[in-house]
Amino acid sequence: MTVLSGAAVSLRPAVPEDIPALAAIRATSEVRARWRGGDDLAADIAEDLEDPDTRCLTVEYGERVIGMIQWYAEEEPDYRHAGIDLFLDPAVHGEGLGTDAVRTLARHLIDDHGYHRLVIDPAADNAAAIRCYAKVGFKPVGVMRQYERGADGTWHDGLLMDLLAAELVR
Repeated sequence: MTVLSGAAVSLRPAVPEDIPALAAIRATSEVRARWRGGDDLAADIAEDLEDPDTRCLTVEYGERVIGMIQWYAEEEPDYRHAGIDLFLDPAVHGEGLGTDAVRTLARHLIDDHGYHRLVIDPAADNAAAIRCYAKVGFKPVGVMRQYERGADGTWHDGLLMDLLAAELVR
């Protein structure tokens, strides 16, 4: 895959050399609260990069690594779609870079891979992420009750959102 260029960010395949920067971002309290991870975040990210079912892309802004966006595919013809997830350095939250990254990947998945439907599933209480995804055209489908176990051991709701190809806000 080539580098994908957004309005401000670029997305490129994540490589092992990105792991220290990505682990530092994952270690921030804001990201860790949503993405969690074990005691060795570098090992967790290395495992993500080796997963053959998930494509991990490093998000860069200028020359700086600011996060990772990943996607997976359901290729069963009757259910074919792709899903997206991402984390960004809290230092760049609120600058539109998450929206740019999601839009850039969504455009690639629709235009280059032919997916007609994309999904994303933020925590139901993650208002900033939900606003970000809505700017790209994702719409709420429904609340997935007790969808994810939090670091405190309690279950939390998730919001399933999807985007049809014609709804992408380019």
